[in-house]
Amino acid sequence: MSSHLRPRYRPSLPWVLAIMAAGASSFMPRAATAADDPAMRVAPAGAPAAPQPGEAYKKVPPGYYLQGAMLPDTLAVLPPPPLPGSPEQAADDAEFRATRTLERTPRWALASNDAKLSVPSLLSDFSCALGTRLDPARMPKLVTLVTHGLADMTPEIDKTKDRYGRKRPYLVLGGDICTAKTDKLAKSPSYPSGHTTIEYGLALILAQLAPDRAAAILQRGRVLGESRIVCGVHWVSDVQGGVIMASSLVSALDGNARFRTDLDAARSELDAARRQPVAPDAATCAVEADAAAHSPLFRLQTAP
Repeated sequence: MSSHLRPRYRPSLPWVLAIMAAGASSFMPRAATAADDPAMRVAPAGAPAAPQPGEAYKKVPPGYYLQGAMLPDTLAVLPPPPLPGSPEQAADDAEFRATRTLERTPRWALASNDAKLSVPSLLSDFSCALGTRLDPARMPKLVTLVTHGLADMTPEIDKTKDRYGRKRPYLVLGGDICTAKTDKLAKSPSYPSGHTTIEYGLALILAQLAPDRAAAILQRGRVLGESRIVCGVHWVSDVQGGVIMASSLVSALDGNARFRTDLDAARSELDAARRQPVAPDAATCAVEADAAAHSPLFRLQTAP
């Protein structure tokens, strides 16, 4: 394995605990109480109507599942980002510099594709992990579940980002990133990673819908977070924070009766799709598998 893919430190304890807690929760049974096409744009017209093409989930008002006391205090759950000059910040700096060498590689291209946050793109990201393409047009209940769940997460992400106001790594250290350097991106604080919160949160939800594929789904969720590091738009600790955020928010969703009812309905749709699977793109699956096997975060440094 090339040296730029080997980490220079052990994963921090909060990251390990978050992964353990998230993985465990995905296998817990829940009692019922009541396109592969990235160019598509699917989102709801508003609760409780089914999502319609041409809209983004951010247009959906939050509070469909989570509001008031149901919302976890994410500022209490999430630790602050590393202090300037700390060993943790030095590790963040080193990983950013190391992953700049991945530009113009398949891993870089995967990170660029993983940056898309439309609902069809998000579902497509898990096609290989689930063993079938997910067609949003045929899965309205799943799209509704995902859209409203992610919409409820978004205000908490924004609140926490605004609290810390951390600059993105390319703004501090320079270097290329896998997406456009827009003013909007530059003005959006880095900690925690919103993409990771959304993507790992979706992984936790999908793992409950297909527990027999939970390991592959959570692995893909981890790779999606690492794509933000490879892309150069987030520090490692931003992604760690995103996993903790996702874990706390999905735990809150699991405590909502409406969410559990919608979860059961979406499970029926997904089960039907999996009984007649449409094979995902083999080349894409190979790139995702290679990214999972060569994580920059979970292999101990063996070189002196």
